[in-house]
Amino acid sequence: MIPNGYLMFEDENFIESSVAKLNALRKSGQFCDVRLQVCGHEMLAHRAVLACCSPYLFEIFNSDGDPHRVSHVKFDDLNPEAVEVLLNYAYTAQLKADKELVKDVYSAAKKLKMDRVKQVCGDYLLSRMDVTSCISYRNFASCMGDSRLLNKVDAYIQEHLLQISEEEEFLKLPRLKLEVQTLYYSADHKLLDGNLLDGQAEVFGSDDDHIQFVQKKPPRENGHKPINSSSTGCLPSPNAPVQSPKHEWKIIASEKTSNNTYLCLAVLDGVFCVIFLHGRNSPQSSPTSTPKLTKSLSFEMQPDELIEKPMSPMHYARSGLGTAELNGKLIAAGGYNREECLRTVECYDPHTDHWSFLAPMRTPRARFQMAVLMGQLYVVGGSNGHSDDLSCGEMYDPNIDDWIPVPELRTNRCNAGVCALNGKLYILGGSDPYGQKGLKNCEVFDPVTKSWTSCAPLNIRRHQSAVCELGGYLYIIGGAESWNCLNTVERYNPENNTWTLIAPMNVARRGAGVAVLDGKLFVGGGFDGSHAISCVEMYDPTRNEWKMIGNMTSARSNAGIASVGNTIYAVGGFDGNEFLNTVEVYNLESNEWSPYTKIFQF
Repeated sequence: MIPNGYLMFEDENFIESSVAKLNALRKSGQFCDVRLQVCGHEMLAHRAVLACCSPYLFEIFNSDGDPHRVSHVKFDDLNPEAVEVLLNYAYTAQLKADKELVKDVYSAAKKLKMDRVKQVCGDYLLSRMDVTSCISYRNFASCMGDSRLLNKVDAYIQEHLLQISEEEEFLKLPRLKLEVQTLYYSADHKLLDGNLLDGQAEVFGSDDDHIQFVQKKPPRENGHKPINSSSTGCLPSPNAPVQSPKHEWKIIASEKTSNNTYLCLAVLDGVFCVIFLHGRNSPQSSPTSTPKLTKSLSFEMQPDELIEKPMSPMHYARSGLGTAELNGKLIAAGGYNREECLRTVECYDPHTDHWSFLAPMRTPRARFQMAVLMGQLYVVGGSNGHSDDLSCGEMYDPNIDDWIPVPELRTNRCNAGVCALNGKLYILGGSDPYGQKGLKNCEVFDPVTKSWTSCAPLNIRRHQSAVCELGGYLYIIGGAESWNCLNTVERYNPENNTWTLIAPMNVARRGAGVAVLDGKLFVGGGFDGSHAISCVEMYDPTRNEWKMIGNMTSARSNAGIASVGNTIYAVGGFDGNEFLNTVEVYNLESNEWSPYTKIFQF
């Protein structure tokens, strides 16, 4: 067919034939440029193919520095047979694994960030689940941190608890035996328990055949008294500050086995266990008609009680994202998320510890920076996952919750610094179209004339630098000249259009984040040439001096760092193994980073 004078031909056999030939080349070791060493087994493959299906390997290959040398990647915790299954999938799009191997394939897919394979393996396990295997499947899902799988297994357990309780795996679980006192409503609608004076009772209310917990806070001056159990340990106080994500209280399922006895499966302090609850008789003063409880797992606390809890993670893991503060909220946009370049934009409210979605960008975008100009968000350049040198940009208007295109850059750029100064938008440095070395040239955007013009070039070629504004100056920090990380810092004076080198950082780094707080610069994370780092340093412009401060709790390369109010937030990034969706905050007074937030409970 030749419509409109163009030759059009579609070869239906080409892709299938090419895929088969690629896999044959892999198995014969031809043109292979990566060696996977898996528990002593060596497997040859092609970097380009693996990078397309595994974001984990993509980041490793992208950090190698030399795209032409043979990469060596070592795994000591994966099953070689499972990795071979994933290699076949990468080359043929066909996933074939023996049923005994599916869990290992899932584990390998999790390590390599192959989410589609994870989901397929999880669905296969669910299809084979029965009362005999559900507990082992739940343990596996918990170990893998797969909330989707956990929720489906828990739903199955809730429907089949009594049958499951007769299985051998159930009998092997840790057991707690608790005696509790019945909670009731008084005639004047006050919530009371049978022993009001000691303040120590852990109480529950019944809802037909299932239980709902209400836990009463002990008097403040008495401290916490653990409840003794029949196991080797004791049940931890539910009011104790949470120290890690594993400090979890969750009732999976419960059944009433007699008039005042309940059988429960629960997660307590991260341990999956069986609980037998025996209720005491209600006090004689209990009303004859006791209303049923409607809240589960609620706590009675003083209004000024501060509870520490892990900060809510982003909905998506993101590396190479853009971050900014807008109207008292933290904005996180785009970035790489395992297998794709993202358009999605999330908004974090520090007061509610909640992430919500804003309108997505028009273009998938990663390896870019974001800035606020005249109350609007600007993103320009970057990579869309296919092209590493975008020239397009867009602006987010919070009044209409939508993104609007802005004039294209004069030079295509990826890994460039973006910052607002004196009512104009600056884009600084970045990588050339081949991604081999940094750029010196800089451009400035005038939102009134809607045009880009050139400004003074940098002294040193830079890409993957951190950029910010402080005291009427622009700062460009670190980055890389080609693949060699820099510790040098330059400051731009808009009055005379000049860049000046100032005191260098203590640590050379690229892909770092920067925030301004209390008149100082805080630069954290990045990549030092060999691995992702967690160290942070602070610059005092009055002294022209850098000093090391407290490390982040996680190494973060290509993360987002921004200040909101009087707090510095670090979000996302790549820790050398995982793409991250986690958040942590810096406390200036204690000089510590923490993944926890403190909230009031009433």
